[in-house]
Order: sequence, then C-alpha cells, then structure tokens
Amino acid sequence: MARLPFSNDIRTLRFLAGEMTQGELGERVGVTRQTIAAIEQGKYSPSLEAAFRIARVFDKPLEAVFQWETGTG
Repeated sequence: MARLPFSNDIRTLRFLAGEMTQGELGERVGVTRQTIAAIEQGKYSPSLEAAFRIARVFDKPLEAVFQWETGTG
C-alpha cells in the first residue's frame, strides 16, 4: 500500500493527554480503536469529519494534528 501524502501527531497528542489510549480516542471520535491505529500509522485516511473530531478532542487546529507532506504525488 502506498504511503499517504500526510502525517499526523496523534500518538504524541494522546501521550500528552494523559496517555489516552487508541480505544479512548476512538470512543470520543466515534470510530474503532483499529481505525485510530491505522490513521496513526498512516495506513488509512480519515474522513474530513473524523479528522476534525480528532483535532477537537485535543483542542487543536486541524493543522496541528495533520500535516500535508508537500513534494509527494
């Protein structure tokens, strides 16, 4: 599978939020733990709604959670 053209800081943000688990984040966002794991690993692109929900959980702007990697594609 090709790597997605963006990265994210979800793992770091979870750690800084009291070591929130993938499952806890998934519950708050409305997706499964497996979906959070795949997004963190760059194997799955979240919907725009899910991306905003993730950012909102951490009280961060979208760009502080997801970064577009220029120069790819």
